[in-house]
Amino acid sequence: MGSVSEQTESSRARISARIGSIAESATLAVDAKAKSLKAQGRPVVGFGAGEPDFPTPDYIVEAAAAATHDPANHRYSPAGGLVDLKKAIVAKTRRDSGYEIEPANVLITNGGKQAVYNTFATLLDPGDEVILPTPYWTTYPEAIRLAGGVPVEVFAGADQGYLVTVEQLEAARTGKTKVLLFCSPSNPTGAVYPPEQVEAIGRWALQHGIWVVTDEIYEHLTYDDATAPSMPVVVPELADTCVVLNGVAKTYAMTGWRVGWMIGPTDVIKAATNLQSHATSNVANVSQRAAIAALEGDLSAVDEMKVAFDRRRKLIVEMLNAIEGVHCPVPQGAFYAYPSVEGVLGKTIRGRTPQTSAELAELILDEVEVACVPGEAFGPSGYLRFSYALGDEDLKEGIGRIQALLGEAR
Repeated sequence: MGSVSEQTESSRARISARIGSIAESATLAVDAKAKSLKAQGRPVVGFGAGEPDFPTPDYIVEAAAAATHDPANHRYSPAGGLVDLKKAIVAKTRRDSGYEIEPANVLITNGGKQAVYNTFATLLDPGDEVILPTPYWTTYPEAIRLAGGVPVEVFAGADQGYLVTVEQLEAARTGKTKVLLFCSPSNPTGAVYPPEQVEAIGRWALQHGIWVVTDEIYEHLTYDDATAPSMPVVVPELADTCVVLNGVAKTYAMTGWRVGWMIGPTDVIKAATNLQSHATSNVANVSQRAAIAALEGDLSAVDEMKVAFDRRRKLIVEMLNAIEGVHCPVPQGAFYAYPSVEGVLGKTIRGRTPQTSAELAELILDEVEVACVPGEAFGPSGYLRFSYALGDEDLKEGIGRIQALLGEAR
């Protein structure tokens, strides 16, 4: 018979229920598996991670290199971020969105993910509901649950262009609804809400006293005639119950630099800063200096990347829609294609009959060594996400392999 301490230990879970319930990031898991296979010499083409294949522009790297020689950057700095970066975000937000804010409305975070986590941890009490338009970015529901909130999925499929309606949102609203998560341009679908729909959704939230958390990380990546107006600009009265999330990762090819931010009412920002002061303290100062250079520079490097993304967007949609049983709406933003593959499921391919998009993604990786993320990571099964932020030749090769494989479906 063990000691009392041993019995007590054995009767307790080793991992807390709160943390044990968190699912691994599916997009990062797929990317890690693809990179692992590549390291083994396998000819894997990875469409998993939402990461531009371009290097960070030289002028940003040079600013960071210079910052490493300044001893001020070798020390702790304010948990909420460097004053110079907050001022740069104020100016950038005015320039790009027409949204007037002050430095006190800004918190600098360790990437966009910490901005998401901080926001929900600050706004939610246990049991508060968050309406989550679906398909959603895989991190949103996990951050909501970590904060004690309840994600309420509202699904819009390919037939709706992945855009939820006010009527759908109203049907999901209850007395426990506190927040609406809004993301346009969207990860994972690339859908972009037209300005009139942004306004209608914002006014619905305002009417019912619902907070809006709007993720604008892909604001500059729009195509054709699409625009992505900031909701608190379209509905100015919403500013006191709105948090804007953003960062340098996608626009400036700076995913590894880990700089994001929250913009919100001063009481929310102060509370979130208090949280961050205990969680991580300040974002790395060299990264913050690099972000200042990015935001104070022009958008020419971004425009060059957009030309490549637009070319790849058109190519991937054309190639995917050429596959029988696959339907891919044309994305108007970000760098993702999100085809429905429901017409392929249930068919036999090389002796296997995938019934879900997860099973289909596994078959594609096993048989033709192409990595993509199944719809289960973003909501219902029946879809695959492809990031076209990779080289043109890799894109053609990868989708070409999938065309050949799914062409065998019977």
